[in-house]
Amino acid sequence: MSEQQNKVERQKLLIIVTKKLFALTVICLIGLSLLLYCLNFGTTGSRTYLITYVFIAGLIGGFVSIQQRLPKTDSIELRELSQSWSSLLLIPVNGGIFAIVLHILFISGILEGALFPEYHQVAVDQQNLTQSFADFLTYTFPKDGPNIAKLIFWSFVAGFSERFVPQIIRKTAEKTP
Repeated sequence: MSEQQNKVERQKLLIIVTKKLFALTVICLIGLSLLLYCLNFGTTGSRTYLITYVFIAGLIGGFVSIQQRLPKTDSIELRELSQSWSSLLLIPVNGGIFAIVLHILFISGILEGALFPEYHQVAVDQQNLTQSFADFLTYTFPKDGPNIAKLIFWSFVAGFSERFVPQIIRKTAEKTP
């Protein structure tokens, strides 16, 4: 195959993968939006599950990460990506999961500082742990707007940089006796 044919083939593969990424992004966002709607249906005035937004930010970070890496990807890997939906979805889903883990690290206070969000904590009722857990999911929120922005930013970073959260976990585990 000539160099020109290779470039044309590579461009076609990039277009296929980009279209699949776009379709997956739209499908995921619609699906998660429907989930948010269902979770909030009939609960006027209550807060939504923040963890869903964290997952969405991590998912988008993962999709953007793949898109950024595509121009540097070799033709063999591009061909595989163009033929597989699951390979394209795996990195963004991992990004969403890493964003949730990072969110847990923030809430627990394991990871804290001026760059990271601060939260209003919900009191735990030892007599009713089920309700306490539901309240935790519903009412544990960053303290204010800037802290929400920090959470969304770091959730995106967790999805975008697939090594970020595993490195934090590894360093935290090394510090424990």
